[in-house]
Amino acid sequence: MRTNELEHYLTALLKPQQIKDFTVNGLQVQGCDNINKVVTGVTASKALIERAISEKADAILVHHGYFWKNESYAIRGMKHDRIKALLVNDINLFAYHLPLDIHPTLGNNAQLAKMFNIEAVEPLELGNPLSVAMQGSFKQACSGEDFSQLINSTLDRECLHIAPPSNKPIKTIAWCSGGGQGYIELAAEQGIDAFLSGEVSEQTTHIAHEMDIHFFAAGHHATERYGVKALGEHLAEKHGIEVVFVDIDNPV
Repeated sequence: MRTNELEHYLTALLKPQQIKDFTVNGLQVQGCDNINKVVTGVTASKALIERAISEKADAILVHHGYFWKNESYAIRGMKHDRIKALLVNDINLFAYHLPLDIHPTLGNNAQLAKMFNIEAVEPLELGNPLSVAMQGSFKQACSGEDFSQLINSTLDRECLHIAPPSNKPIKTIAWCSGGGQGYIELAAEQGIDAFLSGEVSEQTTHIAHEMDIHFFAAGHHATERYGVKALGEHLAEKHGIEVVFVDIDNPV
């Protein structure tokens, strides 16, 4: 598959033009013209690039790429080493941030809903079909302790559970992969029982206690492994490209 064909397909599938983001979505670093093998991963770190080189991949597809808003324009140090490795080895780098979070079937949030059997999924931001955070419900209510154990076993990561004073059963839940802890207040205002994200902030504890909502932080990396993995599997099935998912472990 030619590089420009893959870029056009991903643009049509993920529709990055529909959402305002903090980075450049799409082909960030151009490499060879033909793509037969792709390495997918969460972040375009040096370790992932080295694995792609060893795999003789033509492209890397990630959730966290480069060129973030407000970062330095200078290509030096760590950024220089990463980009040089891509250019010297003629490897394309594709990155999709928020478009991959919100995709209705392949996105990080959609994959979490599937893994935890969350039903009646809809946007947390009511009336916004491009809401980054989502909400839904479980077929049967569960305790905070039981859901915490389910997170630990499903994501292979010990989560942080902040229980509210009532420690109420969880029937409804809202969630946002990665650094989405800021949506907890919106979830609490809508009377939702629990909120799940990747990260936690100092004020999150107070919000959970004062607004009576369970909070679970399961790791930024751990909650964002599954969108890019699903996207790679989709490309392999749809276009016959060889795809290798590489999970560079990150405890955060």
